[in-house]
This record gives sequence, C-alpha cells and structure tokens, in this order.
Amino acid sequence: MNQRTSKSLFLLLLVLWIALAFCDPAEAYIGPGAGFAFLGSFTILFVTIILAFGTILLWPLRALYRVIVHRRALTHSLVDRVIVVGLDGLDPELAERFIEEGKLPTLKKLKEEGCFRPLMTTVPSMSPVAWSSFQTGVDPSKHNIYDFLTRDPKNYLPALSSTDIRGDVKVLKIGKLRLPLPWGKSTFKLLRKGVPFWKILGKHRIFSSIIRVPITFPPEKFNGVCISAMCVPDLRGSQGTFTLFTTEECSEEATQGVRVPVTMNGSCIRTEITGPANPLKDNNPPMTIPLIVEKEAGKREARITAGDETFTLQEKEYSPWIRLTFKAGAGMKVTGICRFYVMEFEPEFKLYMTPINIDPDKPSMPISHPFIYAVYLAKKFGPYATLGLAEDTWALNERAIDEEAFLKQAYLIHEEREKMMFDAIEKTKKGCVVTVFDATDRIQHMFMRYLDPTHPANRDKDTEKHKNAIEDLYVRMDDLVKRTLDKCDDKTVVMVISDHGFKLFRRGINLNSWLMQNGYLHLKDGKSESGEWFEDVDWSRTKAFSLGLTGIFLNLKGREAQGIVKPGEEEEEVKRGIIEGLSNLYDDEDQKQAIRDVFDSKKLFNGPFLVNAPDLLIGYENGYRASWDCAVGKVSEVVIDDNVKSWSGDHCIDPRIVPGIFFCNRKIDTEEPRLMDVGPTILRLFGVPVPAYMDGVSLINGDREKPADPARKMADPVKQ
Repeated sequence: MNQRTSKSLFLLLLVLWIALAFCDPAEAYIGPGAGFAFLGSFTILFVTIILAFGTILLWPLRALYRVIVHRRALTHSLVDRVIVVGLDGLDPELAERFIEEGKLPTLKKLKEEGCFRPLMTTVPSMSPVAWSSFQTGVDPSKHNIYDFLTRDPKNYLPALSSTDIRGDVKVLKIGKLRLPLPWGKSTFKLLRKGVPFWKILGKHRIFSSIIRVPITFPPEKFNGVCISAMCVPDLRGSQGTFTLFTTEECSEEATQGVRVPVTMNGSCIRTEITGPANPLKDNNPPMTIPLIVEKEAGKREARITAGDETFTLQEKEYSPWIRLTFKAGAGMKVTGICRFYVMEFEPEFKLYMTPINIDPDKPSMPISHPFIYAVYLAKKFGPYATLGLAEDTWALNERAIDEEAFLKQAYLIHEEREKMMFDAIEKTKKGCVVTVFDATDRIQHMFMRYLDPTHPANRDKDTEKHKNAIEDLYVRMDDLVKRTLDKCDDKTVVMVISDHGFKLFRRGINLNSWLMQNGYLHLKDGKSESGEWFEDVDWSRTKAFSLGLTGIFLNLKGREAQGIVKPGEEEEEVKRGIIEGLSNLYDDEDQKQAIRDVFDSKKLFNGPFLVNAPDLLIGYENGYRASWDCAVGKVSEVVIDDNVKSWSGDHCIDPRIVPGIFFCNRKIDTEEPRLMDVGPTILRLFGVPVPAYMDGVSLINGDREKPADPARKMADPVKQ
C-alpha cells in the first residue's frame, strides 16, 4: 500500500470514526395528527461533516468579511446594541404600586432617568396576538394571529392558529415488519404572516439573538440565532400533557394530563411511561418504556428507574432533566426529556411527571435557528425546557401538583432562560438581543386569587402560604433588570416590556350557551347540552358560535362548510343582534355588567387576513372572561358561572384595561406607546428605515402621524 493510499484510507477511517462517534440511530418526532418524521441518515451526516470541514477552512475569510460588513452595517446606527427584556404579562398598576412601596428600586431608577409608560396592547389582548404584533409592527389582520386556536371552516374543529405540522411517513411492509422509506417527510409551517423586525435588521447585516419569543416556531432563517417558544409541542405532539402516577382512586378524568393508577407491591411500583406513537407498527400504538419506583421503608425518598436512567428522588423535590429513549424498531429511536416530582409517599403515592419535552441536545425537529443553536445551548448549560408553554399550569389547575411545586418548576425554567439571555448578551456585543420570560405571566395566572379574598377559587385552596407570590415575582424581575443593566454601557438601549397586563378572572361566560338561549345556536333534537368541539350542534340551524377565548364566528354561507347566514344584509343583522344582546348582559350574582363592549372586526381591521378573524371580538369587563367550556366549544345550560380553578387571573378581556409596561433607559416621544411601536423603534435606533406597511412608528425621533390602530378605533377608553 503506497503512502497516498494509506493517507486516503486514514482520512476515510477518520471520517467514519467521527460519524460513528457522533451518530445515533435516526431521531423521530410525532406531531399533532402526524406520524413519525425520521430525521437524518448516514449520507446526510457524511455531507454535513464535509461541509463542516469546509466551514472550518473558510472561517478566517468569513470572519474578515463579517467584520467589514458589520462595520458598514452600523454606519447610521444611533446605538451599538439594543436589549429587550420581555416580562410577559407584567402589569403597570402592580409595577407602579410596588415602585411606590420601595420594592422595585431598579425599575424606579429606570422610570426616573429614562421612562415608564403603560404600553397599549393589541386587539385581542392575548400573548400570541400581542407578541406577533411586537415582532412585525402590524395589527392581527396583517399578521394573521387572533387567538391560540382558530376554527377550521371545513369541519368547525379547532386548529392551532400559528403552526401547521404535518407528517408523511412512508413504510415498506414485509410480513409484520415495517421499514421506513427515505422519501417520507414532515412539514412545519409558521402561519404568522409579516416580517419580524430582526429579519429586517439581518438584511442590513445587523445580528440578533432571539430567545424564546412567542410565535417563532418553526424558526425562520435570518442573520442571527433563535430558540423557539410558544407552540413548540411536546414529544407526544400535544401542547403539554403531564402524567400523574398515583395509588389514589381518580374520581375525575384529567383534561390536559394523564392519571395512571399504580399499585404498591411491597415497596415497589412497576408501570410504564407512554411516549409518541410508533409508525412502524400497525395502528401506530404508543411506544413505552418501563418505570420502576423502589421505596425504602421509613425514608421519604425513592430510587426511580425510567428506561435507562436511574436516580434517587426526595419528596417535594424535582429531579434533574431525565432523558427518555423510545425505540421504534428497525434501529430507530427518539429521545425526550422530563422532570419527576414526588408529591407525597403516604398515605397515597403521587409521582408527577412533566410533559416530555423535545430533547434540545438531540432535537428531533427544528426548534432553533440555526438548527445547531439548540444543541449549543444544551452543551453549554445542560438540558432545558423546550415546550412552548413549559410551565405546567394545567397540572396545578387539576391539582396534580400544588402551588409550591408549580413555583419551583416556574423558577427552574426561568433560571434556564436567564442563562440563555446573559450568554446572548455576552456574545452579541453589537446588535439586538430579545428575551421573553414566561414566569411573570404563568405565576400571575395561577396566583392572582391571592390578591382577592373573595375570589371563588379560594373556597377550597390555601389563601395564606403563597399570598406574596406575585410581589416576590416582581421583586425578582427587578433584580433581573438590574443584572441586565450592569452588563450595559451608554451605547446600549435597554427596554423592559410586557405584552399585556393582568386582571382577576372571577366569573366565566359561556358565549355558546348565551347564543343557544337567544336563538343563534341550535343543538340536535333532544339535546340540552353539547360536548366539546360542538359535538351536538345542529349546523343547519346555527347562525353563530364561539371557539377560543375572545371571539364569535358567524356560520357564514360560502365560508363555513354548512353556513346558513347570507353575506351582506343578513350578516350585518345577525351581528347587530348579538352586539346589542351581549352589550346588555348583566350578571345578577355579582350585580354588574359582564361585558364592556362587543367589536365588529370589519370596523377595526382592514388587512389581507381579516377573512380569518372572528367576526365579533368580545371586550369582557374586569373580573370576567370566556368560560373554560366556551373556549373548547361546549354548550351548557349555564351562561355565567364561577371560575374555581387555580388559573384565577387573566388578560383576554377588553384590551383598554390591560395595557402592558414599557420601561426604557432613554426618553421617548409619546405618552401613549404601543406594543407594535417597539419593533420600528429598534429599527430606527439602528438606522434602518421603517417599512411603510408597518402600523407601528418609532418611539424615539419617530413620525407620530400613522393612522390609529384598532385599540384607538374603539370607543373612548373607560377608566379602570
């Protein structure tokens, strides 16, 4: 063998060794209504390695090019860097109160030396809508997001408003054996329209780090890095399904979780963890792995084995992230991560398992841009939550966990996010860093009842132990802002914003029940109530229905599958009747008006995606919101009822009474900033022209002559 041949063989063996060292069997993902999407192959890996070598060789030239272009990009910039700290749901009234009480010194300093204003939110005032307007600088009729859910006009069933995930797995059947074929694929489509401001910055060679901003899944390509947030599913394809293993008899079926009955045999429990469906078997049964719990007598701890992982867990303690490996067969497997928490050992055993998150170290679907960014964060900081709505509010709602467990979980996730943000700040010396923290939203949702001793949810729950949870939350965020400012110089603009504020949610209104009682919705003969997703609705006689948290759809002829309302005069007549009726809806029990206003979408919006909006948007009064049954298309005989869940605060009400916050270390030009103004302001600070189509305008040295946005088209705001 000559020297050249030996060298070639050595290089080939080196590449093969690298491939074998870093290659696991192909990963997989189960999406909503989709089959497996097996990712990767040896060929793809081989090409990736060759490209990686090429990237390393060309790195000096690329680095020089970036330096030259970056300097040119910032020629017209007023700043070197903009940092946006998004504190989802932080409320201006509460912030002002805690500032006056001397509990938020950093925000007080920002207010005095820079600015503090209530930040006008969007219509409707909910996170997916608001953060989409923050990104794009336009109203919902131009970015297409009006709620978490929308209805499919073909069948009236719910669909995620922001993301479409579909899978297509091709298999070859040989007897009982099913082998995946390479041309099957999955598609991940972002339904939010419009262009995020960081993509515009990227076109001007300005780098951005975008950390967990809602409605960024699947991630888009741009000049920067992004880790996705809201609507990233769990490994089962849901938006978050927890599991409770318990010896206690389950009287009620969980809505958003699974209760698994177990039996203690001596000191041991043997059961299974259910994972995603297996497309390599007929009927796609779920894959499972064994779960074994061994408890020593007299000790409040257990030795737990979940698949290949074994660990010891104390009572009232979270495990670290545990990797679960599900094997489909034919060498295919998928991994996810979860945490475990022992609620109690006695008298009943209760072991809570979080939803199984996509493993960021081996992501089985795109959750970041570039794809390797999720892996980078996992390698640097360890496993972290990837689920879009990671804080498990439904586990607390259904009392699978208690308030203490929820707070621990929320802050564990918050700490992960802090590490990501400060890493991005360190790496992004010039450019834009945006990070959204969710604990502020989730904790207020679940602990707002502590601020009102008469809240219906307090009847069967603790009212003392965690009464300072919201105050503690604001104090903790104030410290986060301080540590952020400590990383900044005078060429860095820092904005602290929220997408909306918060109010109490005491009573729920079932719009579908009201529509039925007033002749706009009809059930099938003999039915007085309907199950979820309009199970027993007679569409041949129904004129209107409600799905989600803020709107009413007309059963419009030519638009809905079984529409009966004719567009035009009849459409307007139905809307007028509903607006008049709901505007006079009075709650006899609380002796107050329940709905502040009802808005015709056509009078608020004029963008190209108005066609997808609810026909009417409901401006609930303080203390009210769409009921839990209304949100999932149920029809009952009760229109207004108490909200007794832990989820006791909300913002899906009249947008005029739930503004967000805007703190900045610079003065701004208006007393009434809007959330959709933030993106144009950042563009202006970097010297980038603001696109004419944007509804938002710069808050600093900007043009305030833009047409009024939907919130200002409403009737004059009523004092809170």
